[in-house]
Amino acid sequence: MKQPFILHMLSPLKHVSPFDVNMALDAGFDAVIPYDNVEQGEVAGLVQDAIFSRGPKAVTRTGIFIGGKNAGQALDMLEAAKGAMFPPFQMSVFADPAGSFTTAAAMVACVEAKLKTQFDGGLDGRRVLVFGATGVVGYSAGVIAGSEGAEVVLVGYDGEARVKKAAEDAKARFDVTLYYADGSSDALKSDLVKDSEVVFCAGRAGTQVLSAEHLAAAASLKVAADVNAVPPAGVEGLGVQDDGTPLAGTAGLGIGALAVGNIKYKVESGLFRKMIESGEALTLDFRDAFALARDLVA
Repeated sequence: MKQPFILHMLSPLKHVSPFDVNMALDAGFDAVIPYDNVEQGEVAGLVQDAIFSRGPKAVTRTGIFIGGKNAGQALDMLEAAKGAMFPPFQMSVFADPAGSFTTAAAMVACVEAKLKTQFDGGLDGRRVLVFGATGVVGYSAGVIAGSEGAEVVLVGYDGEARVKKAAEDAKARFDVTLYYADGSSDALKSDLVKDSEVVFCAGRAGTQVLSAEHLAAAASLKVAADVNAVPPAGVEGLGVQDDGTPLAGTAGLGIGALAVGNIKYKVESGLFRKMIESGEALTLDFRDAFALARDLVA
């Protein structure tokens, strides 16, 4: 009798996300074990307890999922997990803090697909604005788009300081150059959108980031995507179910939160299934999520 597929879920927060627990079980894991308030220094010990208890053959039927709400922290924990393993004791590790890596990947893939089918080209060379850039979704979307050749500007609603730090982190971690700008006033936002072709809106739920007045200045806009499903929309006039719908007041198209969410759901589920089906140890983060999202929207 084969041993069950077991997923150990690590979170630095008070709770492991029920969303991720459900997703993992629905994807095919037989058991999901949550660990909360996990500190960086505890990751290696937990990983080694998991791999040594199963043996070289069953270890690939074991996985680690890393949650939380911080991209850098999740990636650091992922590296700590990898560093605790060695052949033949290796298992898959998947980081998706707050579901944001898979959400960012889905958003960027949806936008890229519309650019290719409606505007003769992908992200390479496009000027991209990211609102909500210090959050995990916005940060990850910026890194993905920058890695694809876009000129990405991280916009700070409270000035440049925090988005500058995010851009520096992206350069240090991924050797991706991201720019940053102050978007703390209506005038500054209107000036930023004027020459931008793509807008990623990943601001706080229920917060309008771009109004109709801002959009009126967006003469070059081709696609705007919003991951906020709580009214009001982050981009005025953009519906949650829009999927390439003309965006009022612009020549561009809109992609709403539910259109992005449909792909995000499939990406997270698909990566969990890869952990089960691969038969080998995988290391999965937002880059793997983007590769799968691309396939799903192609």
